[in-house]
Amino acid sequence: MRIAVVTPIRLFSEGLTSSFQNHAEFAVEAAVSDLAGLRAALETGRVNVILIDVTQGIDLDEVRVIASEHADIALVALGLNEDRRDVVRCGRAGFSGYISRNASFDELCRALSDVASGRLACSAEISGGLLRALFCMERQTDTIDADQGLTRRESEVLKLIGQGMSNKEIARDLNLSLATVKHHVHHVLQKLGLPRRAQAMRRVREAPWIASSAPALDRRRELDGH
Repeated sequence: MRIAVVTPIRLFSEGLTSSFQNHAEFAVEAAVSDLAGLRAALETGRVNVILIDVTQGIDLDEVRVIASEHADIALVALGLNEDRRDVVRCGRAGFSGYISRNASFDELCRALSDVASGRLACSAEISGGLLRALFCMERQTDTIDADQGLTRRESEVLKLIGQGMSNKEIARDLNLSLATVKHHVHHVLQKLGLPRRAQAMRRVREAPWIASSAPALDRRRELDGH
């Protein structure tokens, strides 16, 4: 198992790297202090598990983008407070598993093996909470109005936002000016009632159909003479 460790604490990073050296089944390919360093490390293509220290706070929206771009790599949250809400947030960000703050190094190794095998080891309380969270999320997304009032172009912009594209990338992809893209992004956020771009990205990934409803809306407007 080829691991990348992400933690801003150098002593912690060196300690983990040293501990893994006594286990032949694990190899630390990279140890970096932040997500920017992780992106550079992933360019080598030699990592299949990413261990991210979440005790110091982490940008889960950025983690979600990395998880989307590297779907073949398992992300594991290290030092997670074993609370249902925190576990659910990490799951939505793309983490495949987590290591609680009270776990020993041996438990860390077992958890990594579980993740590599596609298993999630967690307490009965957490597993029950995850099932309830899935039910609540399904009920919530079922109530999302597919007709958000987006135009066809706004729908295209929203879809690309969901893919993690920047305004410049969207402008290039749709052959639009940067100012026009900014205008569309502003209206998309306004119509969805969202204050931040990252929230729009999260919304369209959780409910992708909201970015495909606009063509039907445009046709209805044409039939109505608008």
